[in-house]
Parts: sequence; C-alpha cells; structure tokens
Amino acid sequence: MAWIVLVLSGILETVWAIALDRSAGFSRPLPSFVFGVSLVASMAGLAYALRDIPVGTGYAVWVGIGAAGTALVGMLALHEPANLPRIGCLLLVVAGVVGLKLFH
Repeated sequence: MAWIVLVLSGILETVWAIALDRSAGFSRPLPSFVFGVSLVASMAGLAYALRDIPVGTGYAVWVGIGAAGTALVGMLALHEPANLPRIGCLLLVVAGVVGLKLFH
C-alpha cells in the first residue's frame, strides 16, 4: 500500500508543479487553489509512505516521479522542447525510479 500511495503522491507533485506555473505567481485563484490542495495531499501521501519505505528511497522515487511527470506534461501539453536528449534524460530518471523500487 505504501508504494501505491508514494506513486500517487509523486503524480500529485506533477499536479502542483503545473498548477504553480499556471497560477502566475498566485495571481490566478483556481490554479493557486489546485496548487495548495495538491501540495498538501502530495506531502501527506509522502509522509504516509515513509512510514514503511526508507526516506532515501521514498523521497528519491517521489521526486523522480514528480520531475519526470512535470517534464513530460511540459513536452506534451505545454509545448516545451521534446528532443532526443531530453527524452533520453527522462528515461534515465524513470530507470532510476524503477531501480530504486526493484532494489528496495
């Protein structure tokens, strides 16, 4: 269960990062609200998962999912560059996250 919560918390990290960008410095109410709610939920999920997963592994997986997810959303939906080196780096992050889970 801790791993499922950790993955969902990592996805919520992507949500709050995108909402933070869309909030335009907290000047837009809806994205600012989404940022706050998803940030709290993401942190709460991370805290829950860390009861059973070592902090080094859990935090690295959480950050990896959030970073890769945010970069992926940026490339697919926000028209950020999607070139081979960037995609290769994202695959390395994903490989690292999978490796941390496998060797937990």
